[in-house]
Amino acid sequence: MRPRIHLALVDDWEVRGNGSGDPRILQFAPMRRLTEIYAKHGIRGSFNVEVMQQLTYRDFEGRFPELRAVADEWDRVVQDSFRQGHDMQLHLHPQWTAPEYEGEGRWKLHGDWSIINYSPQQIRDLLVRGKQYLETLLRTVDAAYTCISFRGGSWCAAPSDCLFSILAELGIIFDMSIVAGIRIDTPQIKLDYSRCEEPFLPYYPEMCDARRVSPTEQALICLPTHSFGGARMALLRRDLGKARMAVRKRMERLGNGGRNAHLSRGRADDWTNPGESGIVGLARRMRKRYIQGQTHISDLSRMNYAMMRCMMASIRKQAAESGLEDVPVILENHTKDIHDFSDIERFLDDVARSTDVKTVTLTELANGLRDGTFKVRTR
Repeated sequence: MRPRIHLALVDDWEVRGNGSGDPRILQFAPMRRLTEIYAKHGIRGSFNVEVMQQLTYRDFEGRFPELRAVADEWDRVVQDSFRQGHDMQLHLHPQWTAPEYEGEGRWKLHGDWSIINYSPQQIRDLLVRGKQYLETLLRTVDAAYTCISFRGGSWCAAPSDCLFSILAELGIIFDMSIVAGIRIDTPQIKLDYSRCEEPFLPYYPEMCDARRVSPTEQALICLPTHSFGGARMALLRRDLGKARMAVRKRMERLGNGGRNAHLSRGRADDWTNPGESGIVGLARRMRKRYIQGQTHISDLSRMNYAMMRCMMASIRKQAAESGLEDVPVILENHTKDIHDFSDIERFLDDVARSTDVKTVTLTELANGLRDGTFKVRTR
């Protein structure tokens, strides 16, 4: 018998990491579109709501009324989606801790991008304030609502001497920040998950380094966000499509004189690893992508339909090899990066027709972890 795959469709709901982007374009409109698609297929999705941005807008709204209007709409969109049955959970980008507002939607963010670089008290304060805001907002819709999961901004969670202990103290059931196989070395983020002891199944982590599996049960569980390898030809087709879209958008910007470009895109160097810029860097990236192969985060916004099929083949293979009857899997998405929903619609149609796949919310995953539906590994 094939294992049952419990698939959580999770979206990191946010603007660009450097604060750029119009929330109405990058967040509100695509969330409404995505929930419409979910409704067509009878799916309830989950959104990791980036609360630090909203708290900053609230902090500045007294001096800048335009920020109050955006913050009020942010609240309404989150509440409306929650009323429809979609789950909302906690996501934080701590670079919003030292903001500077320049007007007309422009921000300068001076805080460190990685939550694990803050002091234990700073981490606690960030988590408490974000959790309280989200719970206060959504308990106006459902008095029983509770934050039960967390994903660190830019995947940052390990190693840390205190983050997981604080999450557990605050009632968080599981973390989904770990993505096996990725390594980031940029001006903003230094992160190495290239060697994780459990890449797929839920596990009890060593509380000071979640890349490792604990020999005993712990107060918090890790459920990795899915990643997979291969898919070279599908990746090539995706990249060619993205290149065509980039050229078209560049022509559009030139056509309107470059107006409002700061509201729609981030800086190119935010996610550029050393040695990957220029002609030589491009050659290295192409070799890594199409010859050597690389690890792909299972992020629907960054995949075409062919890559999504490769992803599901990987999930089914790993689930079968686990020997378990019920296997939870977390996918990623970024609505801010979706320009064409057609591939996601095709994928969701496949999911809805699959007899071995059931879509679940993050809260449902947490309940399954607590009641024993999903087995949690120890070393």
